[in-house]
Parts: sequence; C-alpha cells; structure tokens
Amino acid sequence: MPAAFLPSPARSVWYAGPVPLRGSALCLVLGVLAALWLAGRRYRALGGGPAVILDLATLAVPAGLVGARLYGVLTRYPDYFAAGRDWTGVLRIWDGGLGLPGGLIAGGAAAWWWCRRAGISPGPVAAAVAPALAAGHAIEVWGNWFGQSMYGLPSSLPWAVEIAPEHRFTGYESFATFQPVFLYESVWALLACALVSYAIRWMLLSGDRALALYAGLYAAGAFGAELLLIGDSARPSRVHQVAAAVVVAAVAGYLHLTRSRKGPDLVLPAGAGPARGGDGAAEAAPAVGE
Repeated sequence: MPAAFLPSPARSVWYAGPVPLRGSALCLVLGVLAALWLAGRRYRALGGGPAVILDLATLAVPAGLVGARLYGVLTRYPDYFAAGRDWTGVLRIWDGGLGLPGGLIAGGAAAWWWCRRAGISPGPVAAAVAPALAAGHAIEVWGNWFGQSMYGLPSSLPWAVEIAPEHRFTGYESFATFQPVFLYESVWALLACALVSYAIRWMLLSGDRALALYAGLYAAGAFGAELLLIGDSARPSRVHQVAAAVVVAAVAGYLHLTRSRKGPDLVLPAGAGPARGGDGAAEAAPAVGE
C-alpha cells in the first residue's frame, strides 16, 4: 500500500432513528441542492424571478430521477431480469444504479415542457442551468466513494483510493488501492462548470449552445472514465462509449451550425419585445456572468 492514498470511508450509512442515511444518497441530494442554488443565482443575474428555478425543479428533478433510474436499469438489464435475479432490485435506488445521461434527457425534456407551459423563455433557463448541472455532478459522483465503486486498475499514486476487500473485483483481491475514477470525473465536472461559465460570459454563448457545450464536455469525460473502469462497473462500457462518442460528434456539429448565434440570453420584462433580433443575435446588452 502506498504511503499516501485516499482512504475508504469509515462508514457509508448513518441512522436517524430507524431511518438509514446512505452516503451515496446524501451526495445525490447535495448535488441536486447545489445545482439548484447555482442555477437560481445565475438565473436571477440574467434578470429572472427568484422562484422560477425552484418551481421548474418540482417537475424536472423527479423526472430526472426516473430517467436516471431507467437508463441505469436498461444498460444493466441482466442484473435485474436475468434468470435467478430479483427484479425488485429495480426499486432499490438506494443501492445505486442511476445513469446521469437518462436523468439529463428526462429532466431536460420536463424542464422544456414546463417552460412552454409557463410561457418562460428556455434560453435564459438553459444558460443558468448548464454550469449548475456540471457543479451538481461534481458532488453527486462522490457517492461512488461511499459505495466503493467506479474505480480503475490498481495504483500506487498518492491519490489512489483504498477499496475494502469485500468491494474488490475478482482477480484484484490482493490489491488495496486503485485509480479513483470517480475523483477524475468530479474534477472534470468542475472544469466543465468553469469552461461553460467562461464561454457564456466571455464568448457570448447563448443558452442552447451552453447546454450543448456542457453535454459535449460531459460525454467526453464519460468516455474517458469508461476507458479506466474495471470489473462490474465496466460491463456496459461499449454501449456508453458509443453513446458518448455520438453525443460529442452531435454537439460539435450543432455548435458549428449555430456558430453565428450569440448571447447572452437575458430575461426581459413582460412586454419588452423579443429577446433576439431577426438574425438570431441577442440585442445589444452587456454580458451577464456569474
């Protein structure tokens, strides 16, 4: 074992009376709360109302959780429905198995529908939410540390993560520390948050393009993470890698086709007219950043 390493968590479950509080679930809740706080702050900076993001979240967050679970189940279908498996494991979301791509798709669709129904322009919402999603993911992915999952090959690097014997994959029982893939993904998500925020402020990225940029950065990070995973975590890697590559290519094409579209997407007062001119560029206004 190396002299310096990231230790495995002393506990992954705490109890508030009879109610178990799992570390992975707490990371998910903290990630959602952080994303809502940052999105709300950014949306207000763009001129939006203080309660819009929270109102939208009442639909988008549950839809995102359902989508994340469906994605996790579909990409690991044999784990739940193969012969000898207990299909009721589909309902045990506290055991993990949430797929962020499914959450982003379902939550994004729900958010778009909510904006249409509420008569709210989705552009400023997307500009506010894109960096916030990355920040939330940077926190949520630490649930894998509590679950001692999402790790790579054995490593002696100072930041290698210790994995308890009962969580080591077959063939790696004699190794104690491994590549912390979840840590790499968390750092990449923080970089994505900074890059998208920078692009919105200094490159005048519109909301739709900011959201596309985040999707591309997330997919690129996911592709890299899949290359490092080992054991059970790596089983659906081929599907994830193909999907990530398709997303990166689609995002690159979309950003190229919309390169003349400029931001910022501002929330205009009622009756103030359209937010954009006829050529698709935003009306003259100072860039609004974080």
